[in-house]
Amino acid sequence: MEIIISSNTSKPIYEQITSQIKAMIMSGELRAGDPIPSMRSLAKSIHVSVITVQKAYEDLQRDGFIETTVGRGSFVSTLNKNFYQEEQQRKAEEHLQEAAEIARSSGISLEKLQELLKLFYEED
Repeated sequence: MEIIISSNTSKPIYEQITSQIKAMIMSGELRAGDPIPSMRSLAKSIHVSVITVQKAYEDLQRDGFIETTVGRGSFVSTLNKNFYQEEQQRKAEEHLQEAAEIARSSGISLEKLQELLKLFYEED
């Protein structure tokens, strides 16, 4: 499992770990029942604190992406893809709400906003 940590982002390291593992699970790269590295092992391989990895694993477990068993380790849990998509939709809605408020207060028409959204959505 390859996790890449970027220092060129304001996103905390534990969130970078969490989002990359979630993406691996959703893409099928990691499947239900697959083991994930121990906290110590992952921390060592990406040169971060074990506490940082622990925070990421706690978030993944809380969100239902992994299951951790004392003495056995952590494994990808059986996941409902709808849960992840719902989470991503909520994030998109927050950004769209902000964009709508900016457009409305700046006199940008709904048609122009829709055109911009379509452009960004279809962009490669």
